[in-house]
Amino acid sequence: MNIKDIKDLMAQFDQSSLKEFSYRNGADELSFSKNEAKSAPSPVAAIPDSVVAASPVAQVADAVTSLEESSVPANPLAEGDVVESPLVGVAYLAPAPDKPSFVSVGDTVKKGQTLLIIEAMKVMNEVPAPRDGVVTEILVSNEEVIEFGKGLVRLK
Repeated sequence: MNIKDIKDLMAQFDQSSLKEFSYRNGADELSFSKNEAKSAPSPVAAIPDSVVAASPVAQVADAVTSLEESSVPANPLAEGDVVESPLVGVAYLAPAPDKPSFVSVGDTVKKGQTLLIIEAMKVMNEVPAPRDGVVTEILVSNEEVIEFGKGLVRLK
């Protein structure tokens, strides 16, 4: 299961009448909730392996592992300051799939210029350059799920 499959599952959950959905496979767990306040997790009943194997949700643990592996490794030779993510979401390097990237390695940017977009809760948030500089490294890939404080771009 890849990130697209997880997004599809999230969209289906969002459109359903379910308020909570949880899946656990060994030490890995996936939970969705539409509740405002986070409640204590309820015990998960044992699911027969035959049901788990037939379900697309069964591959969520593999998807989480592949997400961690899909991150672009940092280049130890790149110079400059790292621009960190101001929020959790999905990074988009271009304004649309058929459009060119906002920035590429080697581009000169001005303070306030959009470096990339982070989608959070169906809102597109532009990440501006904090200062003038040259992009020496792009630390995320397109459509990568990112955490708060994760390095996005390195500026020299």
